[in-house]
Amino acid sequence: MLDPQLLRNNPNDVKEAMQKHGSDLDLDSFNALESKRKEIQVKTQNLQNERNKSSKSIGMAKAKGEDIQPLLDSVAQLGNDLKEAEAQLSDVQSQLHDIQLSLPNILAPEVPIGKDEEDNQEIRKWGNIPQFDFEAKDHVDLGQSLRGMDFEAGAKIAGSRFVTLCGPLARLQRALTQFMLDTHTEQHGYTETYVPYLVNKESLFGTGQLPKFEEDLFKMSGDSPYYLIPTAEVPVTNLVRDEIISNDDMPLKYAAHTPCFRSEAGAYGRDVRGMIRQHQFEKVELVQIVKASESDEAHEQLTQHAENILKALELPYKLLLLCSGDTGFSSTKTYDLEVWLPGQQAYREISSCSNFKDFQARRLKARWRNPETGKPELVHTLNGSGLAVGRTLVAILENYQTKEGKIRVPDALKPYMKMDVIG
Repeated sequence: MLDPQLLRNNPNDVKEAMQKHGSDLDLDSFNALESKRKEIQVKTQNLQNERNKSSKSIGMAKAKGEDIQPLLDSVAQLGNDLKEAEAQLSDVQSQLHDIQLSLPNILAPEVPIGKDEEDNQEIRKWGNIPQFDFEAKDHVDLGQSLRGMDFEAGAKIAGSRFVTLCGPLARLQRALTQFMLDTHTEQHGYTETYVPYLVNKESLFGTGQLPKFEEDLFKMSGDSPYYLIPTAEVPVTNLVRDEIISNDDMPLKYAAHTPCFRSEAGAYGRDVRGMIRQHQFEKVELVQIVKASESDEAHEQLTQHAENILKALELPYKLLLLCSGDTGFSSTKTYDLEVWLPGQQAYREISSCSNFKDFQARRLKARWRNPETGKPELVHTLNGSGLAVGRTLVAILENYQTKEGKIRVPDALKPYMKMDVIG
């Protein structure tokens, strides 16, 4: 959520910033509401002052033995007028708040202007694309030939965009999860965190999924006011909601493994084959809560932590800076990591690492206490996948396949897998 003072004092600048994000601010409507708010606020304050003066006059008139009924009637009328003005003010403030909630974050100056993923800026590549002396298969053919990946069973149990894994492939998913958690906690300094997989609407509001993106969520039916989490970002970041964090505890760095559930509204027809776009998948999520002065550096660090997993697994990838049209609603700047998939002869997203600055913190009322001033200040929040487990599994199957349809186990995973080859 944007700073309301910025919106009030510099609406033209905000409108320009929104246009870069592919959004818009109706200045005529906003300015009309803001003028009305000021007018009603002055009226409300005047009515409060008049009622206070009249109330004092009642006591003075009563002490003099004067008839106080006219004063009582006046105070009663002022009270009615004040209630009406307060209701009008509340309505206008609510409309202004709705406008504020609809506006995305202001993009960092270095974010390139563009429409979609075609305009994203490549920062660097790492690793060597494997060269096979046979036609590379995709993960679906590999997984089914190994009898470890079953989309028909997933469809029978739940529906389309679900899968079951068994045997060594199920073990591979578990090994990847453990390897990622171990790396991030033992080498990168994150605290492993276990969180609920169901959250309330306040949590989703805090991180920006609500109210704008409800169609992308799975909402529980009946009387349960819960949603399935779309990412661990939601429950983990909400650990600091309504909190004032001690300076001694900053920065906070959390790593959490959770399933993620997404309706994929608007994605029908896209990536219908395989595990790339599922309703249920798993991630190891990285979240950092930092001071404003540290967030840019933390963003680079967090991204490198995700990259380190790909490097350790020797998976070729590229790093992209997302353009304005491809950057998410709450983010001021996002890096995407895309891993090479031989079966598709293409790079595909495996992690997004975003800096939200104080956008989420303002919604969350998440602050830290500055020891120099003694006052609380908004924190900056960041997160990124470190990594998406299912897509990492896909990348290993395709990059480590052999001519015989077997899968070589990456060296980093051999202690977890207890085998050198799958199949």
